[in-house]
Amino acid sequence: MVSTLLNAIRSRSARVGVIGIGYVGLPLLLELVQAGFETVGIDIDRERVAALNGGKSYVTDVTDDEVRAARATGRFEATTDFGVLSRLDTVNICVPTPLLKTRDPDLSYVAAAVDEVSRHLRAHQLIVLESTTWPGAVEEFVQPRLERGGLRAGRDFFLAFSPERVDPGNSEWTIRNIPKVVGGVDSESLQVARAFYEQIVDTVVPVSSTRVAEMVKLIENTFRAVNIGLANEVALMSHRLGVDVWEAIEAAQTKPFGFMPFYPGPGLGGHCLPVDPFYLSWKARQDGFESRFIDLAGYVNAGMPHYVLQRIADALNSRARAINGSHVHLVGVAYKPGVGDTRESPALDIAELLIERGAEVSYSDPFAVAPQVPALRHRALDEALSGGIDCAVITTHHPGIDYGAVVRSAPLVVDTRNALKGITAEHVFRI
Repeated sequence: MVSTLLNAIRSRSARVGVIGIGYVGLPLLLELVQAGFETVGIDIDRERVAALNGGKSYVTDVTDDEVRAARATGRFEATTDFGVLSRLDTVNICVPTPLLKTRDPDLSYVAAAVDEVSRHLRAHQLIVLESTTWPGAVEEFVQPRLERGGLRAGRDFFLAFSPERVDPGNSEWTIRNIPKVVGGVDSESLQVARAFYEQIVDTVVPVSSTRVAEMVKLIENTFRAVNIGLANEVALMSHRLGVDVWEAIEAAQTKPFGFMPFYPGPGLGGHCLPVDPFYLSWKARQDGFESRFIDLAGYVNAGMPHYVLQRIADALNSRARAINGSHVHLVGVAYKPGVGDTRESPALDIAELLIERGAEVSYSDPFAVAPQVPALRHRALDEALSGGIDCAVITTHHPGIDYGAVVRSAPLVVDTRNALKGITAEHVFRI
């Protein structure tokens, strides 16, 4: 069983599929096409499927030309039909793993995908989960669902976990050159999964189990979330102490050892940082362990939109204005520079807080599509700056935006991203 699939993978004759063709799944699919595999992307979103089959991309890091080139090979298709799973040799699951309102893990998307795989599972297939989970989820949650039909992982099919490490908007680090961590439920699953990723990734990092691989992802993002939480708390403290936190961090990072710069901001956004640490703290609670650092960092980071709201109120108050009735314009609503992704974006939280307090709120963003926030409307930046706004709030530091024009034209500016580095003016307020 092992040698047959290994030969198919190494000869690129294996038929491969990806469930979930978003920011993670689509780049993975295209890399597999370039490697010479016959590929299929499976998604429940009919608009996504139609777009890909029509040569259109909806992901910032993937161009229309790249999709059209993949289609032109004749080795790439997208479908909503999970029946194609039965003819595939490998299946990667790249679906969302959000949080419930209680901050408990929501594996409903994983469950739906795994159940579809289980219905069509056959011997000799490799199944790899890339979606973030808690340590032990593959063995405790995924494996039992896959084995409902009688096939057994390690005996009849291969099962592995490999955490995605996609960084949207980063052109330097891609699927090809980011090392890929892989863990299997047994040695043969690891062997096959490692061979699979070696076809498209420069460096594969095997670990002893799926639990270790699951923990790797959570360590990476918890490290960032906790340190950003520290930077945010230092920003709150620095404001009270009359210290420019940005200048202090820039000076601190000149130390050649023992320090790594993290920067404050309006809150955490994206599909990982606001979510992944709570998968770890939730699992720890199940075993009677309280993760104080994670929970405290989450508290600080979640409070940053409220702090930005207070800085907007301070700015307006300096001109004897209230939030109620003021027109506030958000410069950027994506969660990070250079992307159109608004998932968990703190800018949307800020918009909702302002709207709740009676402000008229608009936004401009060269990358992001209109977010689903009632009463939040799009305006071109030039139009907004010349159209009588009361305050501009820089919530995303996008490349290409003329922030000098924002300072010159807006009567008040609140900068949450240090986009106005080096610019000092009475009407500029920083977090």
